[in-house]
Amino acid sequence: QVQLRESGGGLVQAGGSLSLSCTASGTLINFYAMGWYRQVPGKQRELVATIPSGGRTNYADSVKGRFTISRDNSLKTVYLQMNSLKPEDTGIYYCNAADWGGRAYWGQGTQVTVSS
Repeated sequence: QVQLRESGGGLVQAGGSLSLSCTASGTLINFYAMGWYRQVPGKQRELVATIPSGGRTNYADSVKGRFTISRDNSLKTVYLQMNSLKPEDTGIYYCNAADWGGRAYWGQGTQVTVSS
């Protein structure tokens, strides 16, 4: 019943910026945490950033200082501001949400491509 919809992906030159957003619909459940993962060919999906409800943000070492995650609980939306993008940031970015019972939900992904 829960649906997550990502938007904001695209093609950008190295050093540029993109802003992603993800909105949950179809439920009144408040999420314990929301976050972003990414996947590149030949690799497993990896954590980019998470933000628990009322907690501290967490970032992968590779994006610390460049990416910022935030959320708006009233809108059930999570954002990812990506600055100083590098070619290795290229991948499909997936929105993730976890409810208080531990169930995880995933969006369909949005493509981010960073050219050198």
